[in-house]
Amino acid sequence: MTDSKRRRGLVAASALLGGVLVLTACSGGDDNASGSGGTDTSQAKVDEAAAQKTSEAQIKITPTDGSTNASINNSAAVTVTKGTLTSVAMTTADGTTVAGELSSDGTSWKPSGQLKRSTTYKVAAEAKDADGRVAHENASFTTVSPSNSFIGNFTPESGSTVGVGMPVSITFDKAISNKAAVQKGVTVTSSSGQDVACHWFSANRMDCRPQDYWKAGSTVTLKLALDGVEGADGVYGVQQKTVTFHIGRNQVSYVDAKTKQMKVTQDGKVVKTIPISAGSPTNKTYQGQMVISEKFVETRMNGATVGFTDDDGKGEYDIKDVPHAMRLTRSGTFIHGNYWGAPSVFGSVNTSHGCVGLQDKQGADDPNTPAAWFYNHSIVGDVVVVSNTGDKQVAPDNGYNGWNMSWAEWTAGSSA
Repeated sequence: MTDSKRRRGLVAASALLGGVLVLTACSGGDDNASGSGGTDTSQAKVDEAAAQKTSEAQIKITPTDGSTNASINNSAAVTVTKGTLTSVAMTTADGTTVAGELSSDGTSWKPSGQLKRSTTYKVAAEAKDADGRVAHENASFTTVSPSNSFIGNFTPESGSTVGVGMPVSITFDKAISNKAAVQKGVTVTSSSGQDVACHWFSANRMDCRPQDYWKAGSTVTLKLALDGVEGADGVYGVQQKTVTFHIGRNQVSYVDAKTKQMKVTQDGKVVKTIPISAGSPTNKTYQGQMVISEKFVETRMNGATVGFTDDDGKGEYDIKDVPHAMRLTRSGTFIHGNYWGAPSVFGSVNTSHGCVGLQDKQGADDPNTPAAWFYNHSIVGDVVVVSNTGDKQVAPDNGYNGWNMSWAEWTAGSSA
């Protein structure tokens, strides 16, 4: 084959291939595309559109297209430079519209509320530059799933009033291995100016408190900035909120198992002395500083739930209407009313299975009993200090009882 024939063959092949590409890409050939030299061809129109001056508006959508494990609080946003947003539509995969807020200057947009976990969202944005030229941008992302995220269940509740001993306690629903990052996202401050430190009892629990009891009348603020924080490998936080609670009067009660009396103090002054009956010599009461964590006008107490059973496996006791009960430990220590013991017991004999009993009447409807008085004058977070029982000191994580650790021990458990 001569060079001239080879060149003619290549030209013919190129023309054929070019025709295929035009038809495939634009699917609408023109009869004039016959090589006559006319400019009204599909390719010419494409070239003409590409040659036009495009909009200077630069749209940015976050998270970036195709992202997974996206935050449900702070990540979704649309911004524009060298222009203003004219339209933003955010929808779920099934077409549900997500409400959003456009900034006053028209340069940014964000969802109005928290997004849902394990959900794919699509965003379509349009903007114009100063000359009215339009720009478009689209993206799709998927938010973090429950299995790849963690939350912290905290106490006290926002707006509550608690006693001076109530710590901020956070229990995470996933084990936290990156404790330093998570603790950095948790801030606890007090209007009293007290310094607050946090202590990790385990991979799932962190408590925060000052060196001494909270100052009476102060306000405590808990800020959770955990959104997007990686608490463990591939597991991210999703919380972004602020909680405030108030500290009531300073009430600390002192139980002496030897004298069998309890002195109730408020702001350092004894306001009442109440005869008690603590744990018997074979079932001694824990010693130490304990915080009231729950209150029940009446509750059931079954010995089988805390290891006190008879030979038949049933509880040594099963009282279905224990009055004026207040929890001191997770393991089952209460300070509560006792209507089944003789009045002569209180102040003279320790007879319980480890709880602290106060004289009461069945039905919890007599406000004049010692137990009713103490119940009505106590709030969650009040401190009960128990001594002279002969038993060991209560474990700091058995309830909200971290006050039994020295400040050095407490701060040693921090990951800050």
